Amino acid sequence: MSGITGFLGIDVGGTKVAVRVEGTGADPYRTTFRWSADGDVADDMAALDRTLAQVRRHWPGPLRAAGVAMPATLDTAGRVTAWPNRPAWAGLDLAAELRRMLPGTAVACADDGDLAALAEARAAGHDDLLYLGIGTGVGGGAVLGGALFPGTARGSFEIGHLVVDRCGRRCDCGRVGCVQSRASGPAILRRAAELRDGPVDPAELREAWRRRESWAVVAVDEACAVLATAVVGTAELLHPAAVVVGGGFADAFPDVTPLVERHARALARPGHPVPPHRPARLGGLSSLYGALHLARTLPVPALVD
Repeated sequence: MSGITGFLGIDVGGTKVAVRVEGTGADPYRTTFRWSADGDVADDMAALDRTLAQVRRHWPGPLRAAGVAMPATLDTAGRVTAWPNRPAWAGLDLAAELRRMLPGTAVACADDGDLAALAEARAAGHDDLLYLGIGTGVGGGAVLGGALFPGTARGSFEIGHLVVDRCGRRCDCGRVGCVQSRASGPAILRRAAELRDGPVDPAELREAWRRRESWAVVAVDEACAVLATAVVGTAELLHPAAVVVGGGFADAFPDVTPLVERHARALARPGHPVPPHRPARLGGLSSLYGALHLARTLPVPALVD
């Protein structure tokens, strides 16, 4: 088989999808697209198929393996069991769909927060860290001793679904008081709209935050306090060497990382300092690079010329 072997990373988000293919001897190729607003699963699969066909046209050789970062809950076979942001995906055999779109390519799916944590640990040279990803939801992952904890065989690291307020808001998952219900991008926008007494879009929130308007400051600060609560509780159990804060929202609001750390320090017990907090080195691309790492580590048959 001629051409340059490629490895494909796919980061499936609640609002958009990022795709990157790379391999030795060719320039990487990256593209993104946004999901349609209606959430129809057939339309979504058609959009993904068109994008992957575009990638295959641009890449000069075979695609050996694809790693997929997913925020949805998957079973061990790669079937979607739940995804509040796109409920029509429930029951979708995503792994089978991707194998259909990528014939001859090995495919594996994993939690986006887990993959982001692994990518950030590799980028920072840390064997032990806690990762928070703030975007359409709140994801996360933990790397201990250089390996994911608890490990993909036992399930994903769902820090966004830690209950921090039993009398709080209802989460998209159906439970009350999850971190995600207070600290995801949409949750912060909803809180900002309440405080402003009118609708708020992401650009307006960024500009108001830059000008330090009170409604924007309170909305973001409250979310950071919730994230810090999750960090402190998790750090008591895992003792990570560092906390990395990433995701699209954190990438757009660089002040979020030190603000989470400030709240975490205020919650720390005497003699138990919180680990240092750092912004994600890979910015909003942590899950995408984690998906690429997954692709490179998949056991696949050797390609024969």
